[in-house]
Amino acid sequence: MRIAFIGCGNMGEAMMSAVLGQSVFAPDEICACDIDRARLKTIGGRYKVSCNSDINSAINDSEIVVLSIKPQVLGKVMKELKGKLKEQQLVVSIVAGAKLDTIVKGLGHDRVVRVMPNTPAQVGAGMSVWTTTGAAGQEQKDMAQTILRAMGKDIYFSDEQYIDMATAISGSGPAYIFLIMEALIDAAVHIGLPREEAGKLVIQTVLGSARIAEESGKHLAQLRNMVTSPGGTTAEGLQCLEEGGMRAIIAQAVIAAYEKAGLLGSAGNK
Repeated sequence: MRIAFIGCGNMGEAMMSAVLGQSVFAPDEICACDIDRARLKTIGGRYKVSCNSDINSAINDSEIVVLSIKPQVLGKVMKELKGKLKEQQLVVSIVAGAKLDTIVKGLGHDRVVRVMPNTPAQVGAGMSVWTTTGAAGQEQKDMAQTILRAMGKDIYFSDEQYIDMATAISGSGPAYIFLIMEALIDAAVHIGLPREEAGKLVIQTVLGSARIAEESGKHLAQLRNMVTSPGGTTAEGLQCLEEGGMRAIIAQAVIAAYEKAGLLGSAGNK
């Protein structure tokens, strides 16, 4: 089986790296396609996959075609591909905001999987949410899931409306976490900790907190209370965060990202 990656940005490369690392595909079963020849040269050298700047040649003998392009160029790419895909080929789209109906109509092709992965896929710790058209067969769904599980964990939604919602959480979420981590490190430096040691403290604290949240089965509020002694340092810090409106700001960020995902999807219809 062969797979073609149309677009070799960070997320496309992460997916390519994952399927190679988990031996889902061998290098000679992968074709990378991008208009940026320098990028193609880098990808080819790094992963030993075949490279082609011509989109029609790239998809010609591939059972799976991954659209890993920016939403702003989706319309142009779909025009190039329309009528060129074979009936049995499966299209896997990781284009943010692009709905199944948009892709099906734009390509004139109905075997489509829509995925929202996230950047921790680069280290096999990703979370992908996905859905499919009814035309995609069970074998194709199984292959799509195998690809996604090479990158980490996955959740399938039969109702597409949840994909844009998840985009605002798991898709954009790593950036929110990185910003919080950055702020913690800067605060640590402000009170006197060396930056290198502050970074180690914050990264391990986030890793450990996520792990205990996953493995303990306890509600997050219960875990938070376990750390918070009455009248103690944590209680003082949490009160400051609550008074600063941290919860409301995070909610606003998620809503803004969700609304933007909807706008990107609308743009793809044009």
